Amino acid sequence: MTETSTVHSHVCVDDTRPHERGIARGTQLRSDLPASVELYLRLFDTVGVSESRTRDSAHRLADVLAAWGPRYLEEIEGIAAGAGLEPWHVMALNGRTEILSQATAARPGECSTIVYAPADRPSAPFGIQTWDWHEELDPYWHTHQVRGTHHSYVGLTEHGILGKIGMNSAGLGVFFNILGHRDDAPAGVPVHVLSAAVLGEAGTVDEALELLCSAPIATSGALTLIDPDTVACAEVSPVGVATLRPSDGFLTHTNHFLDPANAAREKNGLYEPDSQDRYGLIASRQQRYAEPAVADHLVEYLYSDPGQPQLCCVPAPDAVFGQRWATLATVLLEPEHRRARILAGTPIDARRRSWTTLDATEAACVVGG
Repeated sequence: MTETSTVHSHVCVDDTRPHERGIARGTQLRSDLPASVELYLRLFDTVGVSESRTRDSAHRLADVLAAWGPRYLEEIEGIAAGAGLEPWHVMALNGRTEILSQATAARPGECSTIVYAPADRPSAPFGIQTWDWHEELDPYWHTHQVRGTHHSYVGLTEHGILGKIGMNSAGLGVFFNILGHRDDAPAGVPVHVLSAAVLGEAGTVDEALELLCSAPIATSGALTLIDPDTVACAEVSPVGVATLRPSDGFLTHTNHFLDPANAAREKNGLYEPDSQDRYGLIASRQQRYAEPAVADHLVEYLYSDPGQPQLCCVPAPDAVFGQRWATLATVLLEPEHRRARILAGTPIDARRRSWTTLDATEAACVVGG
């Protein structure tokens, strides 16, 4: 790993045994993970999900995971053991999207993803994503390197959560956007666990799609999949998995459904019109801007200034906890190089901050970066 500058921790796990990988992760996060759990419990309560309801949801999700992929449950239980927490606490973190799906309040900002994959160019595709989340949770994410799974992988995730955005040693990358469907419920395989499963087990976009189709899914998300040859977005929802392909060289996603069958049951009022406005601004730039030759050229596609749709999300000064949305990180994925580059902050911050570069094929695993 080549690290230029970051204020966030780096976690490294290297073991073929899931429970031991979990213990290693939990041990490295032991000083901060309890505070992350407390903040999430507060967030759940803010949107109307009590601690007892959160616990019940976590147990239900654990039962689903035990039936579909028990090794992931073993790893989650290992994290809890390493951090000195109860297993349901860590299960709730991994199922935070499913638990938050019970909320109905509008969300003022979320993530934007762009992949460039021209059909007439021999070079591999590349992409970028902003990760927008609650400003108060900024101290509780990290970069990580995971070894011992079928494919090793690197990327960004939150404390205690197995996976989110990343690149694996086979050259398969995953971007991650949350969606809202009227039938969402905390009853399927958590979408964050699905992301970790794809990164650890799938070597191509087609293998990733097959894996996703094998899972019982009850909450929505868009996993944009990218390998050296292929790009696809899997819109997962309680209805199933819909596959989207690039158009005019680009595949873009924000936080509303693009598949018509899924869009018919969009959870109205959750991300609109912000998601559609961000999507529209990106689409207009794809028509007007010069063709990107390298991944860095995509950064300016996600700039935004005051008064524009918030591609660079900044919380309003008077926003309260639960509404203080901010762009916590920006991620570039380059399958050709098997690497992820991560910036702590918005695309505009790239003008003055350095990227952290993570190589998914690097043999050494160094705790703490």
